[in-house]
Order: sequence, then structure tokens, then C-alpha cells
Amino acid sequence: MTNMEKKQTGFEEVIIDRRMVTRVTKWWRRMSFRVVVIVGNKKGKIWLGIGKWPDMAIATRKAIHDAYKHLVDVPVHGEAATVPYPVVYKYKSAIIKLIPAAPGTGLKAGSSIRRVLELAWYQNILSKRVGTRNVLVNALATIRALSRFKAKK
Repeated sequence: MTNMEKKQTGFEEVIIDRRMVTRVTKWWRRMSFRVVVIVGNKKGKIWLGIGKWPDMAIATRKAIHDAYKHLVDVPVHGEAATVPYPVVYKYKSAIIKLIPAAPGTGLKAGSSIRRVLELAWYQNILSKRVGTRNVLVNALATIRALSRFKAKK
């Protein structure tokens, strides 16, 4: 799928983390970049990609490609655009709690959790994050918690 085809299908790409990583060897320091990108179409398809490379542009391109390869479906419940039931999910050191909310409540979430929920098109959700402030781990925990819900047929 080319870049133009991706844009036509309605996917949005959001960079949530850029980090310079230094590996110290015997004679010098080797620098590279790590980029974390979330891709979603605001219709229930979302995933996160990680790209590492000595050049920032190539790392971003690799992260976007990785995210498109692993898209998953997450159910959006009813006209309230919320989760069907409360869930608590633990991934590594992050504990994510997602609670359904009534229409008009809005998106009560912070940091990377908010970006994940926006790109998956959730509009009324309450959330709580406990354990870590790591952007990557929180985003991945949120996506995995959302993908555990079963879609209504």
C-alpha cells in the first residue's frame, strides 16, 4: 500500500514519542532515534508502531509502516461511542482502567491514552492510569485493553 492509498482510506498518524538513544561502544557513542507512532482511522481500527534508525525521518517512516502492518479492530459501543463495560488491564508496569460514560461526558483521559482513544473514535470514556508514566507502555496497554472487547454481531 503506497502512501497515497493510506491517505485515501482515512487513516491518521500521530507521533506520540521521539527519543534519542545512545549506545556507548569502546571507542565512540552511536546515536539513533526511536519514534512511536499511533495510526487510526476513527472507525475502530488502530495500532502503534515503533521505528528505530540513526535518522529521524527514516525512523518515523519505519514506525508508520510497522503500525499499518499490525492494525487491529476495537469495538465502539453504540451512539455513546464508549466501551461496553468497565475493564482493568495490566501490561508490564502499567495498570489501565477504562470505564464507560454517558453521552456528553467527553473523553476524560490524559497523555497517550487520550490519543489512542481519539484515534479509535471513542468520545465518552473515563480512564485511570496507575503504575508508570511511560508513554509507550501506557499506549500499548490501552490498545491491548481495547482489543480484548468482543464486537457485537
